[in-house]
Amino acid sequence: MLEAKPKGRRSGVVVPNTLKWDGRLGAFLIQGIMRTLMSTWRVSVHDPHGFLDQTPCQPVIFALWHNRLGHSMWMFKNIFVSRQPDIRMAALISASNDGAMLAKTLGYFNVDAIRGSTSRRGPQALIELASAARAGKFIAITPDGPRGPKYKVQPGIISLAQLTGFPILPLNANSGSKIDLKSWDNFQIPFPFSKNSVTLGPIVRVARRATDEEREDARQTLEKSLLQYLVD
Repeated sequence: MLEAKPKGRRSGVVVPNTLKWDGRLGAFLIQGIMRTLMSTWRVSVHDPHGFLDQTPCQPVIFALWHNRLGHSMWMFKNIFVSRQPDIRMAALISASNDGAMLAKTLGYFNVDAIRGSTSRRGPQALIELASAARAGKFIAITPDGPRGPKYKVQPGIISLAQLTGFPILPLNANSGSKIDLKSWDNFQIPFPFSKNSVTLGPIVRVARRATDEEREDARQTLEKSLLQYLVD
């Protein structure tokens, strides 16, 4: 359900939260810490279904659990940009204050943030994501975010795949040693020099004329794939 129209905005357009100077400074520091951590990780990549055999890779919707966002920039930089330097990506980020920090941080990695969720700016964000897809950008979504339930795929990613025609690529990431934060998703931060693994799951497709039953089948297939290699 969409939020009620904010007072004082007759247009009904919901504006995402933005950062003040201290938030911008925080995002700068976070991206520096991320780059340092990423440079120390030992990561093995598994692609049992041969997605990376394509040259160039077809645009897709990347799907990974919300608590694995700490792995996302390593994956984008070292798996995809390293093979296809001209690749561009747009990520769906919450319109909240926390989302503003994440959006600014991802901007340092050349990721375009599209702000919205099921509870705020949902329809607007879907239109903007579709526009990014038409521009040839890859799309990234955490299908259980931004508020959960943890490890439960919400239908929004299925709607986007149906609208754009883009296939969904499940990404699974695990760390041998990490910090689990006390958040709703137990957000994970891999330790320096930790052993990490990334597994690319099988492509999930949603037909443009998919029925409700076919959409639910696709949702369940994606959820099963994201859980298949999960290690908590």
